[in-house]
Formats: sequence, structure tokens, C-alpha cells
Amino acid sequence: MDEQIKKRAMEILDRLTLKEKIGQLNQDTGNTDNIDVLKEKIRRGEVGSLILATSATAGNDEQSKPLLEAINELQRVAVEESPSGIPIILGRDVIHGHETVLPVPLALSAGFNPQTIYEAYRCVAKEAANDGIHWAFSPMIDISRDPRWGRCVEGIGEDPYLGERVAEAVIKGFQGDDYTAWDSIAACAKHYVGYGAVEGGRDYGKAEISDYTLRNYYLKPFRAAVKNGLATVMSSFNEISGTSPTSSRYLLYDVLKKEFGLEGFVVSDWNSVGKLVYQGLAEDRKRAAELAVNAGLDMDMAGQSYLDYLEELVKEGKVSEETIDEAVLRILYIKLSFGLFEHPYTQKHPVDYEEHARKAKACSDEGMVLLKNKNNILPLSPTASDIYLAGPMMYEKRTLFGTWTLDGDLSRVVTIADAIKSAGANVTVSSSPYLWDECITDVRKHDVVVLALGESHLVTGEANSLSRIELPPEQLELVKKIHRLGKPIIGVMCFGRPIALGDAQEYFDAILYSWHSGTYTAQSIADILYGKVNPSGKLPMTLPRCTGQIPIYYNYPGTCGEVETYYADKDNNAHYYHDDYTTPMYPFGYGLSYTQFEYSDIVCDRDEIPLSEIEAGAVFKISATVKNVGKYDGKEASQCYIRDEVGSMSRPRKELKGISKNMLKVGEEKRLTFELGFEELAFYNANKEFKPERGDFTIFIGGDCYADMSVGIKIV
Repeated sequence: MDEQIKKRAMEILDRLTLKEKIGQLNQDTGNTDNIDVLKEKIRRGEVGSLILATSATAGNDEQSKPLLEAINELQRVAVEESPSGIPIILGRDVIHGHETVLPVPLALSAGFNPQTIYEAYRCVAKEAANDGIHWAFSPMIDISRDPRWGRCVEGIGEDPYLGERVAEAVIKGFQGDDYTAWDSIAACAKHYVGYGAVEGGRDYGKAEISDYTLRNYYLKPFRAAVKNGLATVMSSFNEISGTSPTSSRYLLYDVLKKEFGLEGFVVSDWNSVGKLVYQGLAEDRKRAAELAVNAGLDMDMAGQSYLDYLEELVKEGKVSEETIDEAVLRILYIKLSFGLFEHPYTQKHPVDYEEHARKAKACSDEGMVLLKNKNNILPLSPTASDIYLAGPMMYEKRTLFGTWTLDGDLSRVVTIADAIKSAGANVTVSSSPYLWDECITDVRKHDVVVLALGESHLVTGEANSLSRIELPPEQLELVKKIHRLGKPIIGVMCFGRPIALGDAQEYFDAILYSWHSGTYTAQSIADILYGKVNPSGKLPMTLPRCTGQIPIYYNYPGTCGEVETYYADKDNNAHYYHDDYTTPMYPFGYGLSYTQFEYSDIVCDRDEIPLSEIEAGAVFKISATVKNVGKYDGKEASQCYIRDEVGSMSRPRKELKGISKNMLKVGEEKRLTFELGFEELAFYNANKEFKPERGDFTIFIGGDCYADMSVGIKIV
């Protein structure tokens, strides 16, 4: 902690009564429609924070935008009329944009470009801060290997390294370089921890995670987030290996605060303290409050368990006032760090919305993934291509925002149909999304059919798990109907999660996975289809062939063969399902371009390196050449993977450890260099020690997890 800020926080703490301290630990729901009730609670010193939402699933509910005048009035009451005079910190679910909506987080991760994400979130911070928001409940950095889980759309995908880089970008985008600046807001990494591992993808469910897997996969993005100055963390709902993160002192205090070094505070998820009762971990809310605060859970969101019971628990000796003090100190530290005492009221600042639009459009351009392009049917000619457009997504607007969008300006969104019609000269839009019989004759007149397929935002996100993730039956039937006409089909896939295309992918000549990509979804789709933008997105999650393959992820231990087969040894069929393929439909890191990239000349700057040097901070360098050998300028997200050939514990066959995204003109080549050291080589062993081991390592560089160009190095 900054010692000057800590000193100020302790001085404030020393003058607070126990009731005033407990009030700082309570986050109330900020329904400004009921402002008089809120004012009274603030006057009594019962509110340390407000969440500007009225339901736990606000992302898919209709939520009115809080009025800035009302927010400032509530703050005035806190500063001028409450016993402590401490400003409240105002939080909101600013997940992937504010008025300007970015792609859903999974699509942002698909861009494989942390710099683009950082620049976009700097814009998001400005828009949110201008509306009186001090604190964003983002980024969600849950590792997810199960696309049945609705909330995988809000996350970073299946890979911890990619998650670390995305977390760093979002945090720095929100918080900026100067926390006291008007456009810096506190970030909140969630959901700590293991929420993405719930069994069967069933939301709020049970997760059974070994300590090895927890530390080497699910905890790693949180560790990186804390190292990058993260202000706050949100505990998760789920049960994990017989306990709850909300009441686990080991997870909250020992790991997060002591081992990782979190200086800020931990807030519960929506009433996750009260949910300890439902989980059978507490007999009532009073016991739940006792367990949570003693575990290191600093602020209670929307449940009021702390407000109702902590004073009583202190008097009974079940919670020490020192425990309360530590929680309050952490909250005060963040309020002081972000300048709330000096600038409690929000004043509007000029914002360059055109710049924000450019940054958001760059994110949607970079995150869309071209999965298939048979006979180079794409890009289409804006003048020569005669296109027929159909499908249920062609006139959607709100769905393009995706889930967890509270304040997006829908007036700025155009439909896919309108965007394509504006970009191309010969476009006919079906009068029916699913092609009634009278449309069939019309289809035959056109050269190619673009089908805008997808899922509603209302079936992704929180509390929206699915048992099957195949293409919806009515959409599959539409694809088959067009295919029977013998017309080339370009599928534009507006989904929030990976889906299992199965045999349906054979019906498509091209597949563009466009996700729910925010305000500029439609423009990016049109620009990619017509070649104005060359697609460069890569898959942050493996696309399975069928639901039954789940979980399927690339960084699997060495038990079952090479990563190219994901699970099966080529000479041993015992490890995979006998009624389906072993390989995924499309692997992690995969994505096509309109051009082609060639990798060559991989070199390591040394053959071996002593372990002692690695432990002292030394790195070795892996370099390779990537060249654009195709006919279009384009961006390539080059990826560096390692394989620890033999370890004290079974290690993944490949692990992503480097990303470099570069624009290359036709014929241009670039020498890539990746530095690998302690952080890249270390893992948590059986003793919970994070360190590298001696032995042989193979380093791969290429365009996806199937990269086979490699070089070896020995740690001695």
C-alpha cells in the first residue's frame, strides 16, 4: 500500500464508531427510483457503496439508466449528512462498453490483441465516469472449458495466458495511469474462483477442482490481475470442492490477499453471503455473515447480512473489531486512491465519441473469426456479387449488443441487412428470415446466399446454461433448404458462445464467426464480407463437433497423445469416443485470413540455461520469421507455445506463452521474438510452489495450437 494513503485511511478509521465501520462494508442496491429510502439509509451511515442495478441478472433485464443528478444528490447526503462524511463508491456492471458497446468479452479475447482491448477500455472508462460510475464489475476472468455455461460469453476463454493478458489490458484500460484522474474507475476481477468450472455448465452449481488444476489454470489470471494493480475482486457464487469462495479463508485471505498481495478489497457477488445458507454452509444469515467476514470477504453486495448481524457478532466475540477494521481500511484505501474524498461529485467532461467508435469498431473487426473459406469464396465483390440475404439475425439490433449491456445506445446500431445493403450494389433481402416457399424462386436468381444465424442475447450470460449447443433446429433446416438449391452459402454466426456445428459445417462454403460484437457488429460483418477488412480473429475456446465432446480444450496433460488429436493417441483408440471424431471442429487459436502466412527459421538464442539464472530473472529468446505470402495485406496473431517434456507432475502437451499480432503487407516478413523466463516456465507443483524445473522444453511458434515448427532448450 501507498504509505501516505494508508496513513490517511487509518486516521479516518480511528474516528469511526463500530456502526459506521459496518456501514462501510454494506453495498446497497442503487434504485434511484426510490431515492428517499436510500437517502435515509445513507444518513444513518448504513451505506458504504451502491450497486447501480436492481437485480442480480441486470445484464439481460431492463434497467433504467441512473440519473446523474440523483447520483450526485445521494453523494451529497453521504458527504454532508452522514455521521462519517465518507463518500460512497458507486459500482455498475460496465462489462463490455457503456454507451458505446464493445464485442462481448469472449469476442474481445478472440482478437488476440491486448493493446486494442486496452485502448477500447480507456474509452469505456471515460463514458462510465461521465455518468457517475466509480467502479466497474469487470473484467470477468473465469477460465471456461464448457460452452454450455451461459457466462462463458463474459469471459476470456479456456487459456490462462490469454486470460492474463486480457485481464491486464482491461484493468489498465479502466484504471489508467493516474487513479485520481476523472476518467479512471476501479476494476473488479471476477468471479473468484472456479465459477467457470461448474459441472455440466450449470450456473451457480458445483465445481470439483484439484489444487493442481485450481492453481495452474483458474487462479492464474487473478494472480496476474493483482500484479497489474487490480483494485478489487468479487467472490463467486459456486461451491468449490465442498466449500464456497465467499467463506473460504484459504482462498480469500491466504491466497488472494497474502500470497498474491491484493491491496484493495473483496466484494461478494449479489447476496453470495446469504447464499451460504442455501449451500448448507451456514444455518442462517447471521452465521453466514460470521463465516464470510472472518474469511476475508470485505463488502457484502445486496444482501445486508453484514449490516444486520456484524455488530451483534462483535459483541458476542465471534468477529473481532480488528477484522472489521482491516476490511474498512481496505475499502477506505480504494476510495482514497481513486480520489473520491477530493472529488465526490461527478461533473461532465467532453468525450470524443467518434474516437470511441473507431476503437470499438477495431475490436469488432479483430475479434471476428473466419472459420471456413472454401475455394476462396470470400471476399465478395461489392459490385459483381449478387447476394441474397436471409436468416433470423438479419434485422436484429439489441441481440448484436450481446448480454450484460445496461447502457448501450441502441440508436447507433444498424442491422446486418442494412449494413450489407449499404456496402454492396446487388443485395436482396428475403421477406422471410426462414424462407417461406414463395421465397425459394427468388433465391435461385442469385449467386450466393448469406445466412445471418445466431442466438438471442437472452440465452447467453447469467442463468442461461444450455444442455445442447448445436445449431438451432429451425436454423439447421434453413441451411439444408438453401443447400438443396445448390447455392453457395456464407454463414454469419452471431452467437455469444462457441457452438457445435457438427455435420452442418459441410453445408457452408464460408463461415464467419461474428459473435455478438457490439455497436458496430453489422459494419464489421459487411466490411469483412466485402474485403474492406481482412479477418484476423482467433478462437479463444475450442469449437467442438458435438455437445458430447465437452469438455474439450487444447492444453490437456500428456496422457492421451499429441495436441493435434486433442485427446487420442494416434495408435491407441482407447482414449476417445468411438461414435464420433476425437478432434475438435476447430482448435484453440485457429482463424483464417484472406491471405496466407508462412512461418520459418525458428531459433533459440541458447541451447541450455541454468535453472539458477531463470530463478534470478534471466530470459532466453525464441525468434522466428512470419511472412505474408498471399494476395492481401493482413494481420496475423502469432502464437508461442511451450511443452515441458517431463515434470514432477503431468504437464500439458502445449501451453500458450506468447502472442504477437502484426499487420503484414503482401510480401512483407517480420522477425518475431518471444522472451521466456521464470513466469512462462514455472508451474505450481505438489508443494504449491510456483517455480520451474530442470529438464527439456520444446518451443513452438505458429498460427494456432497445432503449430509444429519447434526448437528445443534444456534447463540445467
